[in-house]
Amino acid sequence: MSGLRHSLLIVFATLLWMTFLFDPAQSAQPNEQVGKGGTGPIVINSNTLEADDKKGTVIFTGDVEAKRDDFTIYCQKMVIHYEKSPEKSDSREAATKIDRIVATGDVKIIRTEGGVATGQKAVYYQQDEKLTLTGKPMVKQGDNTVEGDRITLFLKEDRSVVESSKDKKVKAVIFPKQDKGQGL
Repeated sequence: MSGLRHSLLIVFATLLWMTFLFDPAQSAQPNEQVGKGGTGPIVINSNTLEADDKKGTVIFTGDVEAKRDDFTIYCQKMVIHYEKSPEKSDSREAATKIDRIVATGDVKIIRTEGGVATGQKAVYYQQDEKLTLTGKPMVKQGDNTVEGDRITLFLKEDRSVVESSKDKKVKAVIFPKQDKGQGL
C-alpha cells in the first residue's frame, strides 16, 4: 500500500511540475508577465500508466495527452524520472524530486494563446529549467516558423537556441507585422 501511495505522490508531483514548466514560457510574449498561465488542473490521459519506484520512473504510454487550460501536450510516451530523498525523521514519507521528463513519438505542444512546438523527442530538465526538442523540431507562432536539428528553450532566461548539423542550416520564416494604415 505504501508503494501505491508513493506512486500517486509521484503522479501528483508531476502534475505540479507541469504547472511550473509552462508558466515561464508565458514570458515569451514581451508585454505579458511571467507566471500568468492557467491555473486549472492538468489531466493526463494515456493507454497505460506504469509507476516503478525502484527505477524512479512513472511512464505514460499510448496516445498520451496532457491537458491544462493553457496548453496541451501530445506524444506516444512520457517518462518522468524522479529521485527520492531519504525519509525525514518527522515523517514516514520520502521526499521526491523530479529530475527530467522525456516525451517521445510525435511530440506536439500546443499553447492556447498560440504557438505550436513539434518534434520526435522533448526532454525537460527540472534543475536547469531547460527544454530540448529533437527529431525534426519546429516551433510555429502564427505564420512564423523556426526549424533546425535541435531547439533548446532556456525557460529561466527567456531565451532559445536553434542548432543544425554542418551540412544543414537553421531555417526561420518570419512575416514582419505592419501597422494598419501603412501602405507600400
